[in-house]
Amino acid sequence: MEKFGVHNPATELATVGLGGAASVRYNFSAAALYEEAIRRGEAELTAQGALRALTGQHTGRSPRDKFVVRDANTDGEIWWDNNKPISPEHFALLREDMLAHAAGKELFVQDLVGGAEEGHALPTRVVTEFAWHSLFIRNLLIRPEAAALPTFLPKLTIIDLPSFKADPARHGCRTETVIACDLTNGLVLIGGTSYAGEMKKSVFTVLNYLLPAKGVMPMHCSANVGPDGDAAVFFGLSGTGKTTLSADPARTLIGDDEHGWSENGIFNFEGGCYAKTIRLSAEAEPEIYATTQRFGTVLENVVLNDRREPNFDDGSLTENTRCAYPMDFIPNASETGRAGHPKTIIMLTADAFGVMPPIARLTPDQAMYHFLSGYTAKVAGTEKGVVEPEATFSTCFGAPFMPRHPAEYGNLLKELISRHGVQCWLVNTGWTGGAYGTGKRMPIKATRALLAAALAGELGNVEFRADPNFGFAVPVSVNGVDGSILDPRSTWADKAAYDAQAEKLVSMFIANFAKFENHVDGGVRDAAPGVKVAAE
Repeated sequence: MEKFGVHNPATELATVGLGGAASVRYNFSAAALYEEAIRRGEAELTAQGALRALTGQHTGRSPRDKFVVRDANTDGEIWWDNNKPISPEHFALLREDMLAHAAGKELFVQDLVGGAEEGHALPTRVVTEFAWHSLFIRNLLIRPEAAALPTFLPKLTIIDLPSFKADPARHGCRTETVIACDLTNGLVLIGGTSYAGEMKKSVFTVLNYLLPAKGVMPMHCSANVGPDGDAAVFFGLSGTGKTTLSADPARTLIGDDEHGWSENGIFNFEGGCYAKTIRLSAEAEPEIYATTQRFGTVLENVVLNDRREPNFDDGSLTENTRCAYPMDFIPNASETGRAGHPKTIIMLTADAFGVMPPIARLTPDQAMYHFLSGYTAKVAGTEKGVVEPEATFSTCFGAPFMPRHPAEYGNLLKELISRHGVQCWLVNTGWTGGAYGTGKRMPIKATRALLAAALAGELGNVEFRADPNFGFAVPVSVNGVDGSILDPRSTWADKAAYDAQAEKLVSMFIANFAKFENHVDGGVRDAAPGVKVAAE
């Protein structure tokens, strides 16, 4: 087996059964991976110097093809209602067949770390079939110092072979695509998909399993910190503004997607960002846009014109176009990926029903209720068959990556909020003046102004009203913000239609939360919404 680059002779890949590979490129640099990806026809250079790759039929994650090994260690720990089990026997066959498939191939290895806090970091070895996948994960995770590589000992190994096709009958999976996680032995096998995000989210899944047992809260969130050390956490599902709103030039970006909250404060799991690029513009998001115009960034499924310039308005391949870049490509990014305990938690939603206010203050019980609910809405046209707004509830704002029962994460978050006196806010970046199709998107300037006021502590002394549907506290007026949008009902021309819409949304919340009621205390149950229709 020919070896290139920095490698660790003490822990050769032969120990995991990959000794039959024709060659292994260890810890190649970005430049070397560019050369390999282009030589092998995996990707192409854009006019500005980024690397563009296409992922074929899989332009997003395949959550229905993700499995967790059910063994003596995981049987009582995993939330099996949310995680599909695979037997140790099926996993063993899958591993055997994937290793046989890798024989004679050129492979790429990156030795990386998930977690910027040393005591809770996860050393991760990522083995890929594609050179551009190796560059992707090199951008997304934390790169150890070169001096540490000769003694690098992984606690997690990911083997990603897109050309491998699983056999459902033999491997106990659903299709030819498979993402199988052996949490006991620290091994993830990915086959049948070229979508690079599966690697990133596999690391997140493993950290979500390991950290709560240590009293550390794993979070699907972005985070930033102000000049006075006032850290803020932003929870939110895709399309709610998590990446956009945390990229604030007045604050230092800690990370845009995954963090932990330990006894020392918050820390990024990653060393890079994986940002959506559909309709990206230099005017609206200058920092993110600038990363797409430079060497080292991976563009995924972005359409190029005949001059090889990205067209970010073209969603013909997928609406889920992405760019992956190291954190230091953002000018005001944190060098350490760490900050103290958060002062503020923001829970983002894009309410396409037009019911929720643009900002609301949450008690710890309300925060846990909305954290477990994880609400946002899909709008017509974003997915096949979606013709009107549809509520989406993804518990903990990241159900596909949560191995444990959500109440375990929710109770840990509630305890941390109470212990550190964190102020929590629900921010709606969705629709006002009506539902999607009738109303309009919440003005981004208003959202930024409300966020700035909340983060600066300027909302502490303003007058609040109780929302008649959800019970949380809503500011009556905020300097620099049009007061009319603070009362959603007043923005609707048809008040009866608003009331009907509110009743519909509240009933969805209540129905969704029924599965959690036996896992939370009375205070959280009492934080549930209840329809109390406002008078004309």
